[in-house]
Amino acid sequence: MKPVAVLAGLCLCLFSSFVTILAAPSVTLLSNTLLDQSGIFFVSYDGLVNVNSFQLSNLLTYNNVQYASWYTSSRYAVLARRQLPNGPWQTLQLPRQLSNNNSHNVVVIGVSPEDGRIHVALDCHSSRVFYTVSEPGLAGNLNTSWVASRFGAIGNNLGSLNVGTQITYPQFVITPSNALQFVYRSGVSGNGATQLAEYTGGTWRNVGSWATNSGSYSARGVTSNNRNLYIHGFTYDRGGRVHVTGTWREQAGGVMCNGGGLTNHDTVYFYSDDRGRNWRNSAGSQISTSGSNPVRVSTGGIIVDPINADHGLMNQESQDVDSNGQIHAIISYVPGRFTQCVTSYQRDRQNSGYPFHVFRSSDGTFTKTEIPFRLEAVGRSQIVVDRSNNDDVYVVLPYLRIVSASKSSGYKDWALVYDGRASGLNAFGEVTVDRLRVHGGGGSAGGRTLSVFYQVASSGSSPSAVRVVDFALNG
Repeated sequence: MKPVAVLAGLCLCLFSSFVTILAAPSVTLLSNTLLDQSGIFFVSYDGLVNVNSFQLSNLLTYNNVQYASWYTSSRYAVLARRQLPNGPWQTLQLPRQLSNNNSHNVVVIGVSPEDGRIHVALDCHSSRVFYTVSEPGLAGNLNTSWVASRFGAIGNNLGSLNVGTQITYPQFVITPSNALQFVYRSGVSGNGATQLAEYTGGTWRNVGSWATNSGSYSARGVTSNNRNLYIHGFTYDRGGRVHVTGTWREQAGGVMCNGGGLTNHDTVYFYSDDRGRNWRNSAGSQISTSGSNPVRVSTGGIIVDPINADHGLMNQESQDVDSNGQIHAIISYVPGRFTQCVTSYQRDRQNSGYPFHVFRSSDGTFTKTEIPFRLEAVGRSQIVVDRSNNDDVYVVLPYLRIVSASKSSGYKDWALVYDGRASGLNAFGEVTVDRLRVHGGGGSAGGRTLSVFYQVASSGSSPSAVRVVDFALNG
């Protein structure tokens, strides 16, 4: 395994000088549109059911039409579409209500390019998934009416594929070869496997588990025998390689210093050149095969940033790839200069948590840089690499604060380029982004427009507005 170059020890005053000297990439606010004045609102697991970083595709673009999904105040799932760049939103309501107040039970959407179907998965947390799919040719076709009757019956299988009874974190991913993939976790937190299915020729087929719960991990004299891999994404580059970063969560609480922390540890990386069948570590060594020999906690050469379970390391942040096919990820935790033992991950992350930019260079080495802006939140951030303009990086922090850094500075000139709080957006914590639009994928025109999905903060169970705000990336 190549060594990790760690820059997190740089003092904040040094970062401040970089910000002053170098001009970080900027953004321009283009529009802010209303999806729903009354989105369902409740706080669960520190987040909202309509906006969670792990959704990946509750906002996506296909054939220059943008789609969004959420739950309205009546608990029904809603799908919306609009013609880009600024057409009016059209909505339809699916005949499925959110089953319980659990922020894991998100709505996600995907498109299968080979037949133009829109796929929807929703309302699951270690339970049966609910799934429906549209008639062929609906995706990207504004000449067809936008009504719920164009979708099939909602069931618990993906077509004829039974994916099991304990499903969480459903994610749809379009491959460069235009297959549609379904990434999800089976099992439960701390004892689950990461799975993959694929839709081609009008049929869903199982690929299998590619990260398993098995193996042993020891810390503080305690051995944990079960876990799950929480991923920061499942991201294809232009050459067809799929990249994964993530963190392990152990089942045994004794591996951390205090019961108020998180048992997440280490940042790992591996990739596949055959759509998730066989996997290699950063050095290029074959390490696993989906379905028969999945990645496990003891797999060699996958840890790219070692950290124990004492710092409130967050799971399921975000990742992106640059124009050269190199991975960039955001992780966040409480640095050791504040404490060597997080005793309340909620309090300590809000008071002392910081995001870090972890990226791979062409020689296989990884660099980690602390971003000099405090999280001020429990939740997670979204990273976007501007592949069309020098691979500059933008990170949307909680509350829709956008910070950026240029590749020309070595990603050191971090600056706050948009402050959603100062602008009065009143966004609650986490946001999601339209990655297909910003990268010009899915048939979207141009790219370099960052669409951000957010929900306005509320209190108790009072519904609040669900919105999409668009920014131009200026470089």
